[in-house]
Amino acid sequence: MEHNSSNFIRNIIKEDLESGKHDHIITRFPPEPNGYLHIGHAKSIILNFGVADEFNGKTNLRFDDTNPVKEDIEYVNSIKEDVKWLGYEWDNLFFASNYFDEMYKRAILLIKKGLAYVDDLNADEIREYRGTLTAPGKDSPYRTRTIEENLELFERMRSGEFANGEKVLRAKIDMASPNINLRDPVIYRISHTEHHNTGNKWCIYPMYAFAHPLEDAIEGVTHSICTLEFEDQRPFYDWVVENCEMPNVPRQYEFGRLNLTNTVMSKRKLKQLVDEKFVDGWDDPRMPTISGLRRRGYTPEAIRAFCHEIGVAKTSGTVDSRMLDHFVREDLKLKAPRTMGIIKPLKVVITNYPEGEVEWLEAEINPEVPEMGTRQIPFSREIYIEQDDFMENPPKKYFRLFPGNEVRLKHAYFIKCEEVIKDQDGNVVELHCTYDPETKSGSGFTGRKVKGTLHWVEATHAVPAEFRNYQPLILDENGEDEEQEEKTFLELVNPNSLEIFQGFVEPNMKDVQPQDKYQFFRHGYYNVDPKLSTADHIVFNQIVELKSSFKI
Repeated sequence: MEHNSSNFIRNIIKEDLESGKHDHIITRFPPEPNGYLHIGHAKSIILNFGVADEFNGKTNLRFDDTNPVKEDIEYVNSIKEDVKWLGYEWDNLFFASNYFDEMYKRAILLIKKGLAYVDDLNADEIREYRGTLTAPGKDSPYRTRTIEENLELFERMRSGEFANGEKVLRAKIDMASPNINLRDPVIYRISHTEHHNTGNKWCIYPMYAFAHPLEDAIEGVTHSICTLEFEDQRPFYDWVVENCEMPNVPRQYEFGRLNLTNTVMSKRKLKQLVDEKFVDGWDDPRMPTISGLRRRGYTPEAIRAFCHEIGVAKTSGTVDSRMLDHFVREDLKLKAPRTMGIIKPLKVVITNYPEGEVEWLEAEINPEVPEMGTRQIPFSREIYIEQDDFMENPPKKYFRLFPGNEVRLKHAYFIKCEEVIKDQDGNVVELHCTYDPETKSGSGFTGRKVKGTLHWVEATHAVPAEFRNYQPLILDENGEDEEQEEKTFLELVNPNSLEIFQGFVEPNMKDVQPQDKYQFFRHGYYNVDPKLSTADHIVFNQIVELKSSFKI
């Protein structure tokens, strides 16, 4: 497994081990099972597992399942699959919900210490009492309840006496703190909801900000690595660990989250795209989810290389999404067999080629990797070329096929366009060409040169195939803005993000398997769709085009 290049978190861990502060390290990847993981989570997975691997530590996979309203076992299973696909194995698998008894005891401890109280204010009132960045908050009228009263009310909350939202448990810290996160944050709320792991045992659930530090402490996590938006939560994280008297003291470190151009990284917004049918599921190949990237044909090696290249910083920034495409090309160029596919077919009849005859031509599978060998391609009187490779009235410097012009067919012969056949509406439906048998590829012919080389597929052996070409789902060069209004975000959805074509591929492609990857000459890299492709109907997803103006 590759290691991260040097970064501030890696340096901290190195110093902690060298100084003896820790004799081993434990990291964790702690997703909430309320959606599918995306490329931003991949960065966190690679960081947490990568530094642990490098320093012979351990990494726990832990599901922060403290909110049963939004969580589902489907998300749990998808997250496990994504982590494994990226190339990592967790040392332990934990659920926050397994610690609910322990968390409840620690909440009781806070009440007994006079550091937590039951509040009857509703959510809007709590927000109003909290104050602003410039104005301090004010105490809840219920803040002065006695320890005995709070213990009794909290027990009654647990036993199900109260309705959702009727009461909450809050930490008692400082309503005038300059850090709003320390203004008596809610640590337990009532939710009469069945939990995917604990069933109906509980009707009160800990808040994420209270549960998370306890989970880290229970597991003995040494370095709790999270994204920058949790930096302001760190004082409360430390307060919880200290005042709940946890024997292990984890330390939280924040790094800049990943933002990509033309990409949404909010699970809430991604869920909206799914729910409102802008895409056909979390694994739609246009989605930045790991499952979407996998279905489209991205490789774990490319994603890991991309994450290592962008590095780990203390500030957030926006990365050009074409940089990820660059690493996909770099990974696939030595792996993917070369082949020819016609996306928008135009029939060509080679009038001077013998009728009924088929010859088989030899072509390399990958010119950059000769040991991959060669393949056999049929050639006959009828072939398909791309509609885009013919123009009846071409501009200057157009080197493909037009009336009277000669081009090379890749791996085959020179052909010359003699006649254009049109339908009654004037559309070009067929070309009649002649070929020169002296110009066979590999024959050493040097009589004349042509400037255009076209790809093609022989018509009688051609295998029908569907091609799905993609453009960015979100038309936003600046990356995601968390302050965006929902309406604005939906207005940025690209209506042309998917184009579907019915074309043909070489006959040696008839037995392709899901997730097989190929480079189609001039079209780019494609992946056999694992969801839509069948033995009778092959579907190729465009992974990435061949070339980009992007320079790394």
